Amino acid sequence: MDISFAHLAAGIGAGLVTIGAGIGIGRLAESALSGTARQPEAAAPIRTTMIISAALIEGIALFCAVICILLSFK
Repeated sequence: MDISFAHLAAGIGAGLVTIGAGIGIGRLAESALSGTARQPEAAAPIRTTMIISAALIEGIALFCAVICILLSFK
């Protein structure tokens, strides 16, 4: 019975991680596009910062997904 709860918790956790990362990257892109629309000459630095931030968000999401997988095997 405890194992089934661990698998359920890992599945819910992985889903929440995916939803959170998607929302975070979506808000990041929205802000970057808004900034680029306001100041087109600053498009290159905004794009670079957006890509670095998106990579950091994806890294955190991957780390959380690995934790969920480890919890499912415990």
